[in-house]
Amino acid sequence: MSSNLEYYKVFYYVAQLESITLAAEKLCISQPAVSQAVRQLEKALDSQLFLRTSKGVRLTREGEFFYGYVKSGLESIWHGESMLKRLKDLETGEVRIGASDMTLQFYLLPYLEKFHELYPGIKVSVSNGPTPETLRYLYEGKIDFGVVSTPFEAKSEVMRIDVKEIKNVFVAGDNFRYLKDQELDYEILKELPCIFLEKNTSTRTFMDEYLSGRGITVEPEFELSTSDMIVQFAMRNLGIGCVMSGFAQMELEKENLVELKFRDEMPKRHFTIVTDSKTTVSPAGKRLLQLMTSDIS
Repeated sequence: MSSNLEYYKVFYYVAQLESITLAAEKLCISQPAVSQAVRQLEKALDSQLFLRTSKGVRLTREGEFFYGYVKSGLESIWHGESMLKRLKDLETGEVRIGASDMTLQFYLLPYLEKFHELYPGIKVSVSNGPTPETLRYLYEGKIDFGVVSTPFEAKSEVMRIDVKEIKNVFVAGDNFRYLKDQELDYEILKELPCIFLEKNTSTRTFMDEYLSGRGITVEPEFELSTSDMIVQFAMRNLGIGCVMSGFAQMELEKENLVELKFRDEMPKRHFTIVTDSKTTVSPAGKRLLQLMTSDIS
């Protein structure tokens, strides 16, 4: 490295804030010190990095080129420092998890409750989103691990642990009660109004792939973002809903919904813990993973 690391830090903030004054305030140093650091870096690199304007400064063409590398390098260093702190800190550390509404409600919540009882000082951050978003956060190192539902495609470095078996069910309201005791073929879904999740979810992907394998394509009347809403739509007789069984269980027990039976039952799915071999899991995250996997045979 041809220059002091502090010069690069000064350059980063001047470029980001487009101001010598604001960079000095951010770094808690004087404006002359900031200007001097910029001049020293420009001299060392034999390049003009900034153009002075009436409103502040802006990067030159060379400066813009250089900024991309400095930004990547400094932010990687700061991320490493943050990770190192998390590695050393269990009692007041942080666990970052990615999970969908479904995996939170029907798998993760009891473990989070138990973990909080055992380690009340540890912060738990949950990024709530569908499986593709959880996997993206995992690749970017934004979470320690995720809890997703199968099926899903992931990079080779992703490690998987199946933790709970789940199944899809088709449910309907009173107007479709006449179908309850029949043994149905999936072809009938092409003749009935259907209510499905949006296509960016593992539940929808699984169902579409299963039906497609049987030569059946269904165009639903309603595509919704949550399974809870599918249950509500089905109760109002707007169509046949497909959800993970847990979402419909209460209304089935109350007989507000009926479950439709098919000659061939869909294969079971799983809730799956995913970790990335390229991302270091914090000690707090490892402790939560141990709690979640301790009863897996």
